[in-house]
Amino acid sequence: MQRFSQSPTDPDFVQNPYPFYDRMRASGDLAWWDEYDTVCATSHRAVHALLRDRRFGREIPAELAQPVPPHLAPFYAIENHSMLELEAPRHTRLRGLVLRAFTTRRIAGLGPEIATLSHALIDAFPDGPFDLLDRFCQPLPVIVISRLLGVPDEMAPQLLGWSNAMVAMYQARRTREIEDNAARAASEFSAFLRDYVEARRRTPGDDLLSQLIAAEEAGERLSTDELIATCVLLLNAGHEATVHTMGNGIRTLLETGHGITAETAAPVTEEIMRHDPPLHLFTRHAYEEVEVFGHRFRRGDTVALLLGAAGRDPEVHADPARFDPGRTSTAHHAFGGGPHFCVGAPLARLELQTALPILFERCPTLRLAEPARYADLYHFHGLETLVVTT
Repeated sequence: MQRFSQSPTDPDFVQNPYPFYDRMRASGDLAWWDEYDTVCATSHRAVHALLRDRRFGREIPAELAQPVPPHLAPFYAIENHSMLELEAPRHTRLRGLVLRAFTTRRIAGLGPEIATLSHALIDAFPDGPFDLLDRFCQPLPVIVISRLLGVPDEMAPQLLGWSNAMVAMYQARRTREIEDNAARAASEFSAFLRDYVEARRRTPGDDLLSQLIAAEEAGERLSTDELIATCVLLLNAGHEATVHTMGNGIRTLLETGHGITAETAAPVTEEIMRHDPPLHLFTRHAYEEVEVFGHRFRRGDTVALLLGAAGRDPEVHADPARFDPGRTSTAHHAFGGGPHFCVGAPLARLELQTALPILFERCPTLRLAEPARYADLYHFHGLETLVVTT
């Protein structure tokens, strides 16, 4: 296995990680990344297989888990109940309960509301250059999820602040200050949701939180801690990924001259997610000694699945660096795969396929007012600003 060295916070890598992925992938399905001190899956077939291999999972084997530092206790008090960090049987139970409330029918019914919100945000665009991330890409998904949970619109900025502070824990630039901010946000977010859950238990409404409280399977329901963790996950994952996908996609559409309409929305959004996905690295741990793609993993070994590299695999996609909504192969891993396939994928697709055509129809002269640059967010991949004029 070939070794590679690349700082994930290097400015050139932040702006364009794909040449590094190409070099790694050319050496084989697996490669070693020195800065992460771990094996990485770089090819489409390796990422696809490992996402679905039950011999690997998100939870660190109990005997290898490290104690939680006291200053991070509030953060991990939520993470320890999060579906994203759990495996069967607990993950299976939680996911089943959540899907009883987070139904395809409920999500599909949000289409008109997403359209109305998109128009309202566009109506409020200022004259002259402005940051489309702040005015459109960020508020739309956080307001949608807030409404879905039954939280008032005016709470959206606060939820966004808590979310941003918490997801920074997954970034390569993580510092003690980031950790302290994440713990503080987790504590405040949890306290707010705990009060909100208790209010909904007393007085249910027609919202997702009330449905999550009512969801039952084999006589079991979500505990308050599980409800809090689920709401945090839906907001953090749904907001962070959708904002980055929307910003990356708009930038690419404007730079390549491609448009998007209601008729072409589905293939265009799938190509956006393949071409420049919002999450580039997703880790899993081996649960037994196992050999895959020529490498023997021991129990507890980590493998980093490079989702961004898999989407540019030339074995699957011809001329993979080219943005082409007309591709016959649209396979990508922007939503993960296997047991942890994103529960919010239908909502994310609906938001993108609804909001982007409205934006380009309402703003036919939309253009970049200055070069768009990516932010230092790795493992995430999203823009710092997206300054445009209409």
